Amino acid sequence: MSVPRSVALERIAYTLAAPVLAAAPNMSPDGAVNTGMLLAGAAGLGGALLAVKSREGTGRKLVRLSPVVFGAAVDAAAMYTTGWGWDAALAAAWAAAGWWLLPLSRSAHRHHRPALAPIPQPARTAPATAAPAVVDDGADAFTRDVRLLWQRAGNPGRTIVAHADRHPGTSHDLTMLLRAAEPGRPITGLSEAGVAAAFGVDDDPDVVRFAQVVRQPGRQGGPGWLEVHLTPDEAARRRKAPTENEWWADRIGATGGPVPGSEFVKKVRDTERKVTHYIAQVPDEQGEPRVNLHPLAAALKTKYDEGRLFVTIDGNQVLVSLWDSSPLAQVFPATRELLTPDEDGRWVTGYLGNGQPARNRVYTDRGAAHGLFVAPSGGGKTQLMGLHVAADALFGAVVMLATEAPDEKTAALGEHTARYGVGALYMIRLLRVMVALMEIRGQMRWEDGKVHEWDPKLPGCPYRMLSAYLDEFLSAARNGDYGAEIMDLAELVSVKGRKYGVGLKVAGQSVYVQDGFTQLLCENLRENCIPVVLKVAPKKITDMFRALGIPSENTPDPLPRSFSPAEAGRIERVMAGEPEPPSDSNTGGAGWIIEGKQPDVLRTLFMDFKAGIDGFFPDTVATLTDHEIRELELRDLWFDWTESPRPGEFGPEPDDEDGDDTAPKKRGGGKPRSGGKSGPRRDAVSSPRQALDAIRTFTNA
Repeated sequence: MSVPRSVALERIAYTLAAPVLAAAPNMSPDGAVNTGMLLAGAAGLGGALLAVKSREGTGRKLVRLSPVVFGAAVDAAAMYTTGWGWDAALAAAWAAAGWWLLPLSRSAHRHHRPALAPIPQPARTAPATAAPAVVDDGADAFTRDVRLLWQRAGNPGRTIVAHADRHPGTSHDLTMLLRAAEPGRPITGLSEAGVAAAFGVDDDPDVVRFAQVVRQPGRQGGPGWLEVHLTPDEAARRRKAPTENEWWADRIGATGGPVPGSEFVKKVRDTERKVTHYIAQVPDEQGEPRVNLHPLAAALKTKYDEGRLFVTIDGNQVLVSLWDSSPLAQVFPATRELLTPDEDGRWVTGYLGNGQPARNRVYTDRGAAHGLFVAPSGGGKTQLMGLHVAADALFGAVVMLATEAPDEKTAALGEHTARYGVGALYMIRLLRVMVALMEIRGQMRWEDGKVHEWDPKLPGCPYRMLSAYLDEFLSAARNGDYGAEIMDLAELVSVKGRKYGVGLKVAGQSVYVQDGFTQLLCENLRENCIPVVLKVAPKKITDMFRALGIPSENTPDPLPRSFSPAEAGRIERVMAGEPEPPSDSNTGGAGWIIEGKQPDVLRTLFMDFKAGIDGFFPDTVATLTDHEIRELELRDLWFDWTESPRPGEFGPEPDDEDGDDTAPKKRGGGKPRSGGKSGPRRDAVSSPRQALDAIRTFTNA
C-alpha cells in the first residue's frame, strides 16, 4: 500500500526536528532557534486551552497541537539536564512518537486511506415543495387580485383562495373563502398574523377575524374550509365614529369592561328631565350583571363622585342613567299632593337617583308603620321628619311630637300636632300614654261589636291611628333620670304598637348599639318601617348599614362631599396664586332609603319652613277620642306634660327629713343606659297590661 504524501512529509519533519530539539538548548539557550521553539510551544499551549473551551472539534484540535506542545516541553527539559545523553533520548522519543501516532495526518484523513483527490459528494437540497396548483375557475378580477397577493405570501397555511368579496363602500375590506390545498386535509397553521402580513394590515382582532364555514348546497364545509374577514377600513371607522352598539361592545361590554358580557339594547334621551338612559342585558346563563361603577363612569366621561351616574339592575337587564347634572343636587319642592298618602298608605318622600319617586308609608300590611330617621346635624333630619308629620296628618292620624331640645323647625311642626313638648320628661309621659293606649284600644269594640287589630281598610274602627315622633331620641334615652324607662317603653311600643294603630317614629344621629340604641328596638323599627339615612360620614357607612341589617355586598358607597361640579381653571388659579372657590355643601337631604335589602340613593323633598308650612297640613288637627282621653285621665296620664314631676309619678317620694334637700332626686327608677347591651330589666314587662299595672303602682291609680 502506498504511503500518503502527508504521512511521509510529517515523518520527515519529525526526523529533522529531533536533532534540533536536542542541540538548541545546549548550544545556545538564548539563541533565536531555541527561543522560537519555546514561543511556538507557548502558542500551542494557548491554542490547546482555547480548544478545551470550544464546543466543536476539541479532540481534533488537541491532537494537531500536541507535537508543538510536547516539543516545547522536551526543549525546556533539555535546558536543565546535564550532558547530551538525556537530551538525545528525549528528542528521539518525541520523534518516534510522532512517527507512530502521526497526529497531523490522522486528524485530517481517517484510517490512513489515501486521498489523492476529494470525492465529490452529492449536494443535499431541500425537497422542492410543489406550489399548489391554481385552477382557472373563471373567478372575477377581484378574486384573482386577492389570489396573487396570497400566492406572493407563499399561500399561508397551505391554503388556496376559493373566492373573495369586496365589502361595499370600502377600499380594503373583504371576505375571503379559503380551502386547504390538499383535499381532505384540515387547515392548520394559519394565524391572524399570517393573514395580516399577506395584505399589509395590522394584526388586530378587529381587523382580521376567522369564521367557520358551514356546509351549503354545492359547497363543502368543515375544517378544510375557512372564512376570513379582513376589515381595516371598518376598524378605523369604528375607532373614530362607532355606533351605539359598537361603542358599548368595545368600551363597556367587552371582557374586563365595566359591565362584561352585556349587550346594548337601546338608548333613550329624556330631554325634559335632562337624563340619558342606556339599557343593556346579559345572557341568561351569565346570571346577574356585574357592574364596576368607576370604570363605567370613566367610559361615560364623568366621575363617580359627581353624582350623575346611577345603575339599576333588574334580573339580567341593566339600566344606566346619566344625568346632565346630579339629580341629588336638585331641589324637589314638597307639595300637598306628593305628601298625601294613596289607598295603600304610600306617599312621595323624595326622588331616587334614577329619577323614580321614593315612597314611604303611613301603614303597612302589619299595621301602623314605625319610622326611623338617621342623620347628623345639618343632614336634613328635621326636614324629613316634617314630611312624615305632614303625611300622617293628611292621612288623618293623631300626631304627637316630643323633642329632647327645642328648635325653630320642630316648634313650627308642633303647631300642627295634637301635642308637642320638649325634654326627656315630656317624652317619657308621651311614651306612657302610648303604652296605655295599647291596652285601651285593645278593649275598644268596633262597629260589629268585636275587637280587632287595627286595619285602615277594615270599616268601623273606633279610633284614629296615633303617630308619635321622638326627636333626638338617643339624647333623651341617656338622660340620668328618665333614660332607662324611655328605652324600655320605646321597645315595648315597637313590638306591639302596630297592632293598635300606634306608630313610633324615632329620629336621631345614630342607630349604633354602642351609642345606646338597643338591638331589639333597632330590629323592631327596621322590620316595620322604611328607614331613611341621610348624609352619613364615609367612615361610618359600613357600621351604620350593618346595624340596619344590610348585607355587606349591598353596602353602598359614600356620597360625595358636594354634588356641584368642580369649577374649571384650577391650574390657572394655582399659577396665579389665587384661592380656590368655596365648596358648595349641598348634600342636605341626600342619602338612602331602605325599603328592602338594597339601599337606594335619594334626595328628599324640600319643605320651605321660612315660606310657611301651613299649606301642607289639613285645616283641623286630629285628636284622640273622648273615650281614650277619659281612660287616660282615669290612669292619671292625661294632663299638661310640661308640668314638673307630680308627687308619686315616678315612684314614692324620698324621705327628706334626714336627707339633704340640696341633693338631686333620682327619677325614672333606674340607671341611665350606656354601652351596647341593655342591662337587667327592673321588671319583666311583656304585655301592655303588665306595663299599665306597673304605671298604676307608681301613680297609686
